Amino acid sequence: MLPLPGLYRARTAVLPEYFRRAFKYPQMDLEYTFWQMVYLCLDPKRVYKNTSYHKQTKNQWARDDPAFTVLCFIFLLVAAMSYTIAFQVSNPWTFVRVVLGAVLFDFVFLGVLLATLTWSISNKYLRVHSLHSVEQSVEWLYSFDIHCNAFFPLFLILYVLQYFLLPFLLTDGFLPILVSNSLYAVAFCYYHYITFLGYSALPFLRDAVYFLYPCGLVIVAYIISLLFALNCTTFALGFYFG
Repeated sequence: MLPLPGLYRARTAVLPEYFRRAFKYPQMDLEYTFWQMVYLCLDPKRVYKNTSYHKQTKNQWARDDPAFTVLCFIFLLVAAMSYTIAFQVSNPWTFVRVVLGAVLFDFVFLGVLLATLTWSISNKYLRVHSLHSVEQSVEWLYSFDIHCNAFFPLFLILYVLQYFLLPFLLTDGFLPILVSNSLYAVAFCYYHYITFLGYSALPFLRDAVYFLYPCGLVIVAYIISLLFALNCTTFALGFYFG
């Protein structure tokens, strides 16, 4: 069963303080945040090794420092504005739609949706119940942390790397389609891999491997897109600029 409402309120009581700290730059540990971002790309398992240490020192699994979220927010703003410049967007409405769409829809809305979904699944189906240990549950903010962690490498692939490859990816031919669709497949599979690592780091959960199952759907979609010559870059950009 899901955590009791009282327990849920206690676990989410840190949210107001979390949001307040987002506007207090001196309280953010940017050096550690950049370290996390680097190792999420190079060795994501190393990032989650600090999870148990954070639980012991802060008595919560989630980060209490909003620096990671704030930096993702800023990076997305810069990336979205770069795309509007590259496509020479002159319509103010289109500019606002692209920028806010990238930040509020891609990162915030989908992040909250996916975090809530995985939080609910992990608490309802994956928790190990023991009579000889203290009952624990996944904090919603920790689920959102996992989304942020998984989103950053995806951001580098689909917002940064794709941006520099646009002159090639938007040309005709099978090779641009292959490269474009491979970028999307790798990005989404890596997203689910980091999600899997995040939940497998919690000692009171079992069968976190379920979070890898969407990779199978990604691979199937990847094969179908190649068979029908569908360019993911053209499709995604058409959604924003079409």
